[in-house]
Amino acid sequence: MSEIFKELDPMISILIVDDAAFSRRMIRKIFKSDPYEILEASNGREALEMIRIHQPKCILSDLLMPDMDGFEFLSSLQALNLKIPTIIISADIQESSRERCLELGAVAFINKPPKEDIVRQTVQQVFNPKE
Repeated sequence: MSEIFKELDPMISILIVDDAAFSRRMIRKIFKSDPYEILEASNGREALEMIRIHQPKCILSDLLMPDMDGFEFLSSLQALNLKIPTIIISADIQESSRERCLELGAVAFINKPPKEDIVRQTVQQVFNPKE
């Protein structure tokens, strides 16, 4: 286990929101050796239910999903005054989409396919902002 994770509560949960099971699995693998509880949802509506039940400490979400997309999900988090750090991981490369996500409260935007070191570094910054 790396040094940065030694002080973390082992029950810290990360919610992965993506309609593609393959994408969720690839992101889950990034954290396989870390002491996180990994939760999964296939769209924004499922994610809101997971948040209600599990109160995750960080969210990694896609943008393009059925039922409730990432933009609607970010808007819902704002409307519910839920201040859970949310990182968007999307294949959408438009600068306007990135800006909109940040305006809606996302703390970061990572392009797909996500590079393991960038995802880990971004999550580390969520949990250890001073570093």
